[in-house]
Amino acid sequence: MKLFEFEFEKVGEAEWELNKNFVGQSLRIFAKERLLTRLEKEVFIQGINVAQLPGLAGPVFLMPDAHSGYGAPIGTVFAMDAKEGYVSPGAIGYDINCGMRLIATNLTLKEVLPRIEKLVNLLFDYIPPGVGRRGFLKISRQELKKITEEGVPYLVYSKGIGWEEDISHIEEKGRIEGAYFSCVSEEAIERGINQLATLGSGNHYLEIQKVEKIFDHLLAAKWGINSVDQIVVMVHCGSRGLGHQVCSDYLRIFEKNLSDFKVRLNDKQLACAPIKSSFAKNYLSAMACAANFAFVNREAITHQIRKVFERVFQKKAEDLQMRLVYDVAHNIGKFEKHQAPNNSGSNVIIRELLVHRKGATRSFPGQPVIIGGSMETGSYLLVGGEEAMKKSYGSTAHGSGRTMSRSAAKKIIQGEKLWQKMRQKGIYVKSASFSGLAEEAGLAYKDISDVVKSIELARLSKPVAYFKPIGNIKG
Repeated sequence: MKLFEFEFEKVGEAEWELNKNFVGQSLRIFAKERLLTRLEKEVFIQGINVAQLPGLAGPVFLMPDAHSGYGAPIGTVFAMDAKEGYVSPGAIGYDINCGMRLIATNLTLKEVLPRIEKLVNLLFDYIPPGVGRRGFLKISRQELKKITEEGVPYLVYSKGIGWEEDISHIEEKGRIEGAYFSCVSEEAIERGINQLATLGSGNHYLEIQKVEKIFDHLLAAKWGINSVDQIVVMVHCGSRGLGHQVCSDYLRIFEKNLSDFKVRLNDKQLACAPIKSSFAKNYLSAMACAANFAFVNREAITHQIRKVFERVFQKKAEDLQMRLVYDVAHNIGKFEKHQAPNNSGSNVIIRELLVHRKGATRSFPGQPVIIGGSMETGSYLLVGGEEAMKKSYGSTAHGSGRTMSRSAAKKIIQGEKLWQKMRQKGIYVKSASFSGLAEEAGLAYKDISDVVKSIELARLSKPVAYFKPIGNIKG
């Protein structure tokens, strides 16, 4: 298949490989043909640039929700040898550990619908969305150090916020190791210290959803999803200004020292440093701090969600069975052991790699996978499988993926009309601004069902349940 000047060879039901000679690793895309043909040209150009980074351990993978981003497409996965490879902050992303969290309840649609406006309005007050708003959690600099280095366990055990059982339902138990606060700049500290328990802007959201369909009843029940019309809550947000600043700081440092690393790049937005260098070690420590901050942010938001539901339904969150299903990152670099080609040929060996996931979700066997759709369509809970470990370094898609930029969406969509349309569809939305609402219209995103079908066909993850929104707050 020829797209623009790029030719792709089909290698599976929903798998394609760039059939073009260039210096670098192969570029593979997981997507149904319908999605592949609609990918923007910039995605392929950026993907090829990533595939020419030094030190890659194997192919570069693009997920079906891929769209152009800073340096690397959002929806990119690749791995570097843990000793001889490189780390690229731009290929991890500005919003470090932007991720998804799913909370189950024992409430039904019938019980929640009469209270949906009150719920959404209170959530908007308790969990500030948008830019420049502060959360309920006031912390000192010393407490921020503890939060960024120790993650969710510190919040639960030392601050008494969150449930102990939540910890085992978070990726890496809510704490990435190797986090050193000394590697975080003063500017990043200033930007993040007042932002815990806030959503932020852009495509970040908090959504009340109903279970629309269950595909695997046994597994769904194990995770607390028991019946159609059950109510769940989904949260999508990350490390706020702290993570953004960490990325900015180290991109600037890496770019300034590229000549010392003897690295030549097609795009300086992919500035990278050898993993064994002090530059990379400092970035990875700061990145881990930002990732832990994001885990704590979502745990603090969960605390507020539970308080709101307790207030509205006059029951304890425990009685409402507001248990955490899972919390998973989709912008992160992690040291993991995977199959990778050895230096002598095509045979694979298990070795430690630094896996870069930008707009991509970990999908280990038996692990819950949360994929968020647009606020008009719905979201999915899936399960990881063995094939993802062999095909994509244990990775899968993270969401719908944009079809147009935010500025383009605002030119053709009126936020107030969209709000009215969503009300007519039975979705109550409270947003910090109508322009912010317009940016996130369903029209600006791919069909979530096509994305999920692609990763199911590629056997990266399998659907467990599908949810539809009934209430949403966003920046």
